[in-house]
Amino acid sequence: MSAVPQITSEPRWFKSSYSGGNATECLECSYGANGALIRDSKTSTGPIVLVGSDAWRCFIGAIRSTPGRARVTGLQDL
Repeated sequence: MSAVPQITSEPRWFKSSYSGGNATECLECSYGANGALIRDSKTSTGPIVLVGSDAWRCFIGAIRSTPGRARVTGLQDL
């Protein structure tokens, strides 16, 4: 079941369930009006990368179609 990403004025950041919530290297994602926002979870005030909607759909599609990949959770098509 695929949920529709919720887009808000303030980013709602989330991490993959594989991050474990510890201090290891991890990225956070938030859905924005123009695509997905990506940042380093250890530097929440640092730079943010905007990945456009079309590029995000292509990225998610490539991950889902890669044989032998780990199960991806929390990522949505935009």
